[in-house]
Amino acid sequence: MNSPRTSLALAATAAVLATGCGYQAIPQGENAVGAAWAEVENQYQRRADLVPNLVATVKGYASHEKETLQAVVDARARATGVTLSVNDLTPEKLKQFEEAQGQLKSALGRLLAVSENYPQLKADGTFRDLQAQLEGTENRIAIARRRYIEAVRAFNDLVTVPPSSWTNSLFYKKQAKPQFTATAPDAAKAPQVKF
Repeated sequence: MNSPRTSLALAATAAVLATGCGYQAIPQGENAVGAAWAEVENQYQRRADLVPNLVATVKGYASHEKETLQAVVDARARATGVTLSVNDLTPEKLKQFEEAQGQLKSALGRLLAVSENYPQLKADGTFRDLQAQLEGTENRIAIARRRYIEAVRAFNDLVTVPPSSWTNSLFYKKQAKPQFTATAPDAAKAPQVKF
């Protein structure tokens, strides 16, 4: 039979080992992934919120570009229709999310390319402001995605690399989180330059 002193020593030893092996770091890492994912969603929503004003501005100058404008509206609807919480992140769902966001980015690119044919539109202050906001948002998306990737890498290390993975297998049983991949439609193809 263990004495109270021995039991206390064993409990203290277990606490020190658990703390040193990721007992607190694993939930903290998962919280960091959640915060990083929320920022990714926030930036994608920012881009989606710019689309209606951009479409309305272009429509005022290029109303006969209905097909391009409708493609942007449809892509926005698809992109905002795919929502994920950090708890629902699976590689398959993340891929669906990425594809929907990639379609919106592609449609916006086509819309901005069409605007090159309309000098009055390019000179419009509202259009220039929206275009600058869109460019800034794309930069923010890239930064948010990079931070998510870093948070996921750190969390995945905690749940897969000893000694913290031992704590995970004993107490938490957390799975590695999925990462962004280069799945955009044209990501694998090199751009073509024509003269």
